[in-house]
Amino acid sequence: MAEATKWYDSHLAAYRNSACIRSEEEYRRWYRRSIEDPDSFWAEQARLFLSWDKEWDFVLRYDFDIAKIEWFGGGVINAAYNCLDRHMEERKDKTAYYWVGDSPEETRTVTYSELYSQVNRLAGLLKSKGVAKGDRVILYMPRIVELPIAMLACARIGAIHIVVFGGFSGKALSYRIQDCGARVIITTDLGYRAGKPVVYKENVAHALQSCPQLDTVIVLHRGGIKTSPSHPQEVDWHEAMAGPDIYVPPEPMDAEDPLFILYTSGPTGKPVGMVHTHGGYLLYAAMTTRLIFDVKEDEVFWCTSDIGWINGHTVGVYGTLLNGLTGVIHEGVHWYPGNDRYWEMIEQYRVNKLYTAPTVIRRLAQAGDAPIQKHDISSLNLLGTTGEVLNPEAWQWFYQSVGKSRCPLVDAYFQVETGGPILSMLPGVAPLKPGSCSLPFFGIDPVILDDTGEEARFPNQQGVLCIRKPWPGMVRTIYGDHELFIHTYFSQIPGIFFAADEAKKDEDGYFWIIGRVDNVIKVSGHRLGAPEIESALTLHPLVTEAAVVGYPRPIEGQGIYAFVAIQKDVPVSGYLKAELIRLVRDEIGPIANIDVIQWAPSLPKTRSGKILRNILDKIASGKFDDLGDTSAIADPSVIETLVRDRLAQSNG
Repeated sequence: MAEATKWYDSHLAAYRNSACIRSEEEYRRWYRRSIEDPDSFWAEQARLFLSWDKEWDFVLRYDFDIAKIEWFGGGVINAAYNCLDRHMEERKDKTAYYWVGDSPEETRTVTYSELYSQVNRLAGLLKSKGVAKGDRVILYMPRIVELPIAMLACARIGAIHIVVFGGFSGKALSYRIQDCGARVIITTDLGYRAGKPVVYKENVAHALQSCPQLDTVIVLHRGGIKTSPSHPQEVDWHEAMAGPDIYVPPEPMDAEDPLFILYTSGPTGKPVGMVHTHGGYLLYAAMTTRLIFDVKEDEVFWCTSDIGWINGHTVGVYGTLLNGLTGVIHEGVHWYPGNDRYWEMIEQYRVNKLYTAPTVIRRLAQAGDAPIQKHDISSLNLLGTTGEVLNPEAWQWFYQSVGKSRCPLVDAYFQVETGGPILSMLPGVAPLKPGSCSLPFFGIDPVILDDTGEEARFPNQQGVLCIRKPWPGMVRTIYGDHELFIHTYFSQIPGIFFAADEAKKDEDGYFWIIGRVDNVIKVSGHRLGAPEIESALTLHPLVTEAAVVGYPRPIEGQGIYAFVAIQKDVPVSGYLKAELIRLVRDEIGPIANIDVIQWAPSLPKTRSGKILRNILDKIASGKFDDLGDTSAIADPSVIETLVRDRLAQSNG
């Protein structure tokens, strides 16, 4: 990979002339101050990046023992005001988003003033339906401009938005509605993916059957035909939003008031709602987007992540709009209607910064350079990736074929819990190391801990990534279950935030993420809890037990591998396998698509009944020669059978 890092020698000096942070010395100076004098550092940034109704009484108070974190206590702010109102004087006619539908023919350009008008109208509509500060509103929509409009309308009146990824099923949607106690949902009749309609309203109708507390359903009709109401209080978006412009005053929000809840895989097998607050999160979103991607006033920034994930929230919506940037929202996929779709859009909109996922990069790389050569993508001056480790071959291709060996490639380490990137290279600062997420962002105090809880003593010693001090963007609690929040993130090593990712730090202080240490599988960068999938499998009356692990896939990073035991004397069949795959998709959504089901006589357990997941993980990955210590297993023949069947499966 030494060839790729030649950029450091030939292009670093030129890039530094325009970068926000121009040298490694400057980065180190900023970083030391953020760690040694956080109050002064973050107060300065909060005044620079945000507009406050009232400044804070204190910058930071925290107690990790009880997971109590407060940033900018006593400060008063509003997210919608910061994203829109304060831009009206200088940027009202500036493009906020270029929107491109699943079909290339469906496009739209939206200015800041148009966003402002629509957000005020929807805020007024929500208030007329009784939505008030602190109420929860579910947003179940595809990647359309109306989704950030709905997010900001909620923020304007102090309601808490919960964006549910469109790939989740009606049952998954229902669980989230019930868990957060939402009374209002905003959705569409249709979305589109690769030329096929995705019927959102059908999933909402399914959820309504078990969510009687929902008293308002707002539906944006995209299909051209108005469907029959699925709820007595269904509201047509277009009809309700018609009429003259209105102004809804932004609700004054305390810096620690919740801004949104975003659900992710939890330790108990059920999704948990991560709560992010106004002041700290907004500052971190604005600052990380501005500095890590070094976006200039006149540039076009495209974050390809779905808005239903934390990247889409932090970078695609809040980071983009807080900084007054021009963003891109694309409803479709990169390979439809042709595998040059991304390059066509980059040429059309003169995109300067492209931030995408390793799964997308690997799929684009499969198509090779020919689709790129059909288009002028010379506007690109920075590339970014996040979500999972990018393998060296894909890194090299992205850097050379897309970035033409001149664009810095930033690898940002992100979690729902972190709120924004906590490890990432700043462009123009230091040499690239392909595969590394580089150095900690300002205020992040990371440490690698070994199995005993002690700090790693040697370079490249693997351990679990933990963070010693709070940062503004970090999650504040799990909605409705603060005790689970403490147990999950602060009980493993008292006084330290537990990130649950295995990592290492090299001799230059660069961080390298290796993978999860909990029962979470990352498929195409999306986190899925193994217990949640296992629970869905065991709903089938013929299944006695199931265990799910991740296994390496060349494109997706990880796939879902299920070991399933069924009742005795029941024959296995392709039909039963298809039934189980369909059951999981129905319970969770198409994103939870099982790649492999291996029938098991039983699961390998210790004598106390604990499933030996580390052994299953190695069997699924084909690492038969390195199963580790199997002395604790109650029945060794189970492993022998599983290995034999896995080998037969590979040879078949």
